[in-house]
Amino acid sequence: MGSSHRRPAVAKLRGLTGWLFVAPALAFYAVFVLRPITLTFQYSLYDWDGIGPSTWVGPANYGEVFTDPDLFESLVNAVKLIVFFSAIPVVLGLAIAATIRRIAASRLALIARTVLFLPQVIPLVAAGIAWSWLLASTGVINQLLSLVGLGGVTRAWLGDFATALPAVGMIGAWVLLGLCTLLLLAGMSKIDPALYEAARLDGAGAWREFVSITVPSLRQEIAVCVTVTVIAALASFDIIYISTQGGPGNTTMVPGLQIFYLAFSEREVGMASALAVVLMVLVIACALPIQWFAKDGNR
Repeated sequence: MGSSHRRPAVAKLRGLTGWLFVAPALAFYAVFVLRPITLTFQYSLYDWDGIGPSTWVGPANYGEVFTDPDLFESLVNAVKLIVFFSAIPVVLGLAIAATIRRIAASRLALIARTVLFLPQVIPLVAAGIAWSWLLASTGVINQLLSLVGLGGVTRAWLGDFATALPAVGMIGAWVLLGLCTLLLLAGMSKIDPALYEAARLDGAGAWREFVSITVPSLRQEIAVCVTVTVIAALASFDIIYISTQGGPGNTTMVPGLQIFYLAFSEREVGMASALAVVLMVLVIACALPIQWFAKDGNR
């Protein structure tokens, strides 16, 4: 009888101990994540310069985000960057990872992994500066094009209205390609080799193995890559700030950079907060379906 009374008490004590271990992380999360999100939403409902008195405007700031051409264009640019930051690294990463897996025992595979992962250890500010030099009108890219007889297509890639956004996108693709490749390569190492042997016995070629075995087996890894790269595209800031600062005009303006300018240059904290909330909702709206898709595929 006494032991039966002690069991709930012991279970309760263990539960309390668990909450004590979790409490510091919860407090940190509440102070540095939940509180800033709440304050951002609160500021978005006011017209405020960050210093003086604020004026209640309700949802007017959100209406302006979608009606002001410059603000809405920054959201459109972020969505366009998904093609470069996400689609290109994931598709190329799959092809490169499959190639490296086939030559895994060679020294070339180790060199390829090292070279591809280098952008992850290079500070993005340094990468932005380096690519600004490479893509300048007298940069290495244009010099190489001139050497092979394509001098007619040379231009200031980051300063041309038609090519600035794709050029920034290619920088982002270069940065994220190594991460996607290594994540997918790690996923491929977990695939049972017997599946490939069975496919070869059935007469399947390399392409059929890739489509029927490799890609379906990498559903979780692909979902992680797409999620990380989509968020990187929507929340891009540092590379664009260093390489173009949103120009020429507003052709490379993205929400992260626009929020920075609104809050610290134009002193429109309310409008910057509204754009930040819209960006957060956009990120969640893009990330959640990807996670659901990955989970449904494992059922």
